[in-house]
Amino acid sequence: MSVSVLAQNLRGSEIIKIAGEINELKRQGQNIANLTIGDFDSNIYPIPAPLKQGIVEAYGADQTNYPPADGMLNLRESVSGFLKSRYNLDYAANQILISGGSRPLIYSIYLAVVDPGDKVVFPTPSWNNNHYCDLTGAESVMIETQPEHNFMPTADELRPHIKGAALLALCSPLNPTGTMFTKKDLEEICDLVIAENKTRKAGEKPLYILYDQIYSQLTFGHHEHFNPVSLRPELKDHVIFVDGASKCFASTGVRVGWGFGPANVINNMKAIVGHMGAWSPKAEQVAMAKFLKEDDNVNGYLGTFKARIQNSLNTLHQGFQQLKAEGFKVDSIEPMGAIYLTIKVDYAGKTTPDGDLLKTATDINFYLIKHAGVALVPFSAFGTGEDVNWFRASVGASTLQDIEQLIPRVKDALAKLK
Repeated sequence: MSVSVLAQNLRGSEIIKIAGEINELKRQGQNIANLTIGDFDSNIYPIPAPLKQGIVEAYGADQTNYPPADGMLNLRESVSGFLKSRYNLDYAANQILISGGSRPLIYSIYLAVVDPGDKVVFPTPSWNNNHYCDLTGAESVMIETQPEHNFMPTADELRPHIKGAALLALCSPLNPTGTMFTKKDLEEICDLVIAENKTRKAGEKPLYILYDQIYSQLTFGHHEHFNPVSLRPELKDHVIFVDGASKCFASTGVRVGWGFGPANVINNMKAIVGHMGAWSPKAEQVAMAKFLKEDDNVNGYLGTFKARIQNSLNTLHQGFQQLKAEGFKVDSIEPMGAIYLTIKVDYAGKTTPDGDLLKTATDINFYLIKHAGVALVPFSAFGTGEDVNWFRASVGASTLQDIEQLIPRVKDALAKLK
């Protein structure tokens, strides 16, 4: 049966494909440390207890009908206060849109500001921008980033490509790398966008920035989160933020995301999300509106949660640095934010004990799954080539003990390669 050109050409999630292989091995009785999905095992990282209780109470009070299309007013007001207290950003309730997680927000930004054939500029590796370009018929302009710069894009890398572009999609802390913009680097990119928009004629669509900061509450050590509007207030009419509760409160299944930006864009996104029916459930909105105002509960949860995530990331990082010190062809980048560690396993061209040649990053990954019981995600799932032997490791669904135990298995598996 014939289907649309879009359906024929749309690619599925590479991460979900890897997860399918892992689940099959688990059904066969194998013990796999699954570091693939950017999610949390709720038995390891439950949502905040006050938030959970608030959701239960809201359902008990029959808060089960349609919410307003842009989100409940009290939640948008709570988000407004949260943005002011956490980032010193001033956004009124009418500049905020609530949706069922962040994906509808990202998609609606694309639909609101990108026409078919428009250029969308984004770094690789990055999460799903290539797929959103496919969905909207945009021209993907993928900027290859470098490990020497923690896989974050620079103004010099972006400069040759933004002329006439409709959207620049950025994320910090970055999925998949867990790395972040420095203040200087983000300022230089902001200045690049400001200069480009000065060349646009009256009535011409500006270059917008999609700024995904869903992991911004999960930063570690001396690393500080920065955003374009705080650094360059004149960009406020051209930056559309993606944020929400999914990652900072381990509440991916609660489905409460918030986007904010210029009111005219947010209003158009509101109509798009409304037609999708991608609202956040009303009871969850009621509970989240209350929880975001409880500073002691928010700070208490984040303090403990961040410490546990950082401990897992540091343990994994230190394990790979020890393997590197022992002469193995691996590396990792210091954890900065999010729930991810960037890992290099540079064993393309090696032969397995079974006589198979490891040609690509995907080959290396499946070798580690089979022989080390460790599953990563190659950066090729995030837009790079298969010759890039860097991987994302997500620690949200593993215990600290799981992570400690996987390092010796990786060592043994790599030692067997010839």
